[in-house]
Amino acid sequence: MKKIDLLKITVFLIFLGRAWQHLFWDAPYRTFFWDEALLKPIVEGWFNVSWTEYATSSNTDAFVQLFIRSKGILYLLAAICTLLISKLNNKRLFRIPIFLGGISLIILSILLTKEKFYHVAQFFEHSIQFGLPFVFLYTLKENYRESKGVFIIKILIAITFFSHGLYAFGAYPVPGKFVDMVINILGCSESIAITLLYIAGILDFILAVLIFIPKVAKYALIYAVIWGLLTALARIAANFYLDFPLQSLHQNLYEVIYRLPHGLVPLIVLLRVKINLKNK
Repeated sequence: MKKIDLLKITVFLIFLGRAWQHLFWDAPYRTFFWDEALLKPIVEGWFNVSWTEYATSSNTDAFVQLFIRSKGILYLLAAICTLLISKLNNKRLFRIPIFLGGISLIILSILLTKEKFYHVAQFFEHSIQFGLPFVFLYTLKENYRESKGVFIIKILIAITFFSHGLYAFGAYPVPGKFVDMVINILGCSESIAITLLYIAGILDFILAVLIFIPKVAKYALIYAVIWGLLTALARIAANFYLDFPLQSLHQNLYEVIYRLPHGLVPLIVLLRVKINLKNK
């Protein structure tokens, strides 16, 4: 498989997973639309509506739901355009939804950060997801330089894994869902789960450095591929119930889909490293 094909598939998965989430489930836009400190002056000053009336109105909730679904349509359109676009078929009609989808992913990451008390790592943990659509568009340009593209992808990998490691390491409060997933999959105690996450966090920090060191980058990338895929698949492995198989898949598979790139993106770089070694 060519690198550009794998990159295309990876960007497609990011948009597809987010489209599934927004079309069928929820997204953190209420953290903005129901932010009293931010919007109360606008709601009461511009629209002459009390904040209580605005916040409790069924029309407001319906608007937020419609907004979330419209975002889902944008992501779905971006996913389709990602499959259709190429250097030979590089139409503006295809580029615009991908670009807007990338911008929307940045906004989504900001809202997720706001929802998590503005933890900076929460934003940068999504670097691969919101950065890759723009890398993909860059590869379609006439002046595209592969060495520059690969270096940018390495930066996205390093930032994503380092930020994820901050949570696993305990620099921020360790998310309960991380602990629960380890317990559900391995059947271990909570203390062991926290220790394993601590070790994983340290390895994430090391990985963020080693991928930039030529002699060991290949091995770091292999680890990143394996760990990235495992953490993505853990979303379904830890939350799959035989009594409700279809419902379990519907509730959790979209998280797997948009996180698979955390393992596929290092694979893109790994393929490039192998090619370089063969050419020497």
